[in-house]
Amino acid sequence: MTKKPNSTSQIPDWLKWAREIQALAQTGLTFAQSEYEVLRNKRLLELAAEITSQYGNLSPDDLLNNFSAQPGYATPKIDVRGAVIREGELLLVQECTDKRWAMPGGWADVGESPAEMVVREVREESGFIVRPLKVVGIYDANRSGRPMQFYHAYKIIFLCELIGGRARPSNETLDVGFFPFDQLPPLSQNRTNEMHLGELRAHLTDPDRKTAFD
Repeated sequence: MTKKPNSTSQIPDWLKWAREIQALAQTGLTFAQSEYEVLRNKRLLELAAEITSQYGNLSPDDLLNNFSAQPGYATPKIDVRGAVIREGELLLVQECTDKRWAMPGGWADVGESPAEMVVREVREESGFIVRPLKVVGIYDANRSGRPMQFYHAYKIIFLCELIGGRARPSNETLDVGFFPFDQLPPLSQNRTNEMHLGELRAHLTDPDRKTAFD
């Protein structure tokens, strides 16, 4: 396996503290056995919301509602991306949110395997049907392109074979296209960045290359 260097230098201290407080409170509420424990952990959620609101210029009430809606033991969220190559060109979709481009993908849904998720996401966002071939990399998304995302997340990038379909944008994407690696449009860095593409190109050059991971 290819081990990638990991750095938290992009993450401000206030975000690390607020994220940990929120996770501790969420887990604490899950296992609370007394009213005192419930109240204490709800107060911790309020503190996490206040910190994030102060430094992130966000509504504390909206943050608290969001934090309170996260049930169960706190674990990282999962983002999947499909790397699809056609005649040496990479499939990208233009995101509605920032008008920039990324490999098709998104948050994982409960009930699907990772491979099923990437097939669905590629089809929904681009119109193409693919078959997953291998995992290019598994990344800590907060340390590589998504430093300001509050919830901790992992990113899984699959190399996929194109087997059908046609280009079709969705309610989340504005456009779909294949691009040469040296002529890429502006990237949506929190979804797809140069580190991900560098690893992908290494796998295309060396089919026996091991999965990269943080």
